[in-house]
Amino acid sequence: MVSTESILAFAAMSLLVIVIPGPSVLFVIGRALAHGRRVALATVLGNLLGSYLLVLAVAWGLGALVESSATVFVGVKLAGAVYLVHLGVQAFRHRKEMRAASMAAPAGEQRGDLRTVLDGIFVGVTNPKGVVFFAAVLPQFVDHSAGRVPLQMMVLGLVPVAIGMITDTLWGLGASAARSWFARSDRRLSMVGGAGGIAMIGLGVTVAATGRAD
Repeated sequence: MVSTESILAFAAMSLLVIVIPGPSVLFVIGRALAHGRRVALATVLGNLLGSYLLVLAVAWGLGALVESSATVFVGVKLAGAVYLVHLGVQAFRHRKEMRAASMAAPAGEQRGDLRTVLDGIFVGVTNPKGVVFFAAVLPQFVDHSAGRVPLQMMVLGLVPVAIGMITDTLWGLGASAARSWFARSDRRLSMVGGAGGIAMIGLGVTVAATGRAD
């Protein structure tokens, strides 16, 4: 089974990655600013479910492919790094296009919890940060000599999900509490977009520099 050392090491790596705001965090903040705390928390739940679907996909196929081929590993890593940098550059370039009006819910709009959770699942599954992290990093913490590799990945995958539950909830609660302050200034909203862009660029560089542990 998974050793305590592997869990702690993966938890430390996960924390370093999760604290850098990415697409999911920005989505949670946007939902909090637009709709308030309840929608923000439902979005967090959906994001976490979507992220764990990525863990299952890696555990039952993609992870084995990436781990078995150094070429595939490097390809996945570099492709993901380039895409993250691209997203970061685009987010930074268009940061001034964020408008309070675009993040405010239309009058009378009612969003069901299930719809919000499904939105969060979609964002979580398609989050390039999550795809790259679980496909390229998760397999490195598996002990192949212990066997039951998919189960090990599924257990390890619960670690970043638990960390994400705490951090994303804090982001959502903080943003929902400050929604009225952000909504009064387009400049403040552009700062949020710019910070997210810089964070994604930094993540892309970090992914590109990450080595493979054979």
